[in-house]
Amino acid sequence: MRGMPRDHATGTGSRTVAGPSRPGRGRSARLAGGLALTLVVLLVEAVGGWWSGSLALLADAGHMLVDALALGLALASARIALRPASARYSFGLARAETLAGFTNALTQLVLVGFIAWEAIQRLRYPHPIASGVMLAVAVIGLLANALVLRLLHEHEADDLNMAAASLHVLGDLLSSVATVLAAAAVRWAGWLWADPALSLLVSLMLLRSAGVLLRRSVRVLLEGVPEGLSAEDVATVLHALDPAILEVHHLHLWTLGSGQRIATLHARVAAAGDDARLLRVMHETLAARFGIDHATVQIERGHCTDARCPPAR
Repeated sequence: MRGMPRDHATGTGSRTVAGPSRPGRGRSARLAGGLALTLVVLLVEAVGGWWSGSLALLADAGHMLVDALALGLALASARIALRPASARYSFGLARAETLAGFTNALTQLVLVGFIAWEAIQRLRYPHPIASGVMLAVAVIGLLANALVLRLLHEHEADDLNMAAASLHVLGDLLSSVATVLAAAAVRWAGWLWADPALSLLVSLMLLRSAGVLLRRSVRVLLEGVPEGLSAEDVATVLHALDPAILEVHHLHLWTLGSGQRIATLHARVAAAGDDARLLRVMHETLAARFGIDHATVQIERGHCTDARCPPAR
């Protein structure tokens, strides 16, 4: 995001940089490709699961169904996020991606519960399984999910939307691995319980990942301090930049979406000083050290007039 053009607003001693860069259109293309492939594999696994009587395949098809919905929602939100800011939405619609991540995490939790319940029933009452069909379809699903995950993984670290989609596909990948193992156990060892047992194991593994994604998306929606940042550390660093910076307060840090960090703060400075230089140094430090490219800094001389300001030192 560094290097984007900045918009300077003077007059009241504040300076605001332009909004964070938008997600690239390449992400939409990746999501569209992943969605198309997911729909094809969904159909194959649904038919294969019905034909073979395999819970693991049907569970994988269920994952694929949620994946198709998740990828569709992620694709729509990624395109919505590309829309520019407007009078109604001054920050644009970048947070639509976070809403998609939140929704996807919830649907994943629901799916985990359903599969776990069905697996327990199958452990109590085993069903016959056509292991050859199960194995062939599981291998197809495994290869397809690996390809989709590769398409989505590049932007996962800083994009909750892509992370949500990747989580669903990762779940399918793990489920496909479990299905291959279960098919091998049923075919060559006659262990009918392996099919629901491995489905249950995959559901438990996904439970933690879905919880992590839910926590991350809730943190963004509640405008919590971005992960890896500390308001105290940021204030300390800014205060130490120049002797003319006497105090930093009213510091707020949050994430707009897709790793786009935002900050607002008040900086009390010495009576005589170069405001433009201090603003430039603070903005450059926020961007270079903390990855905050969208910041509003209010310069103050004397005491802060805001009733919520800390007592003067």
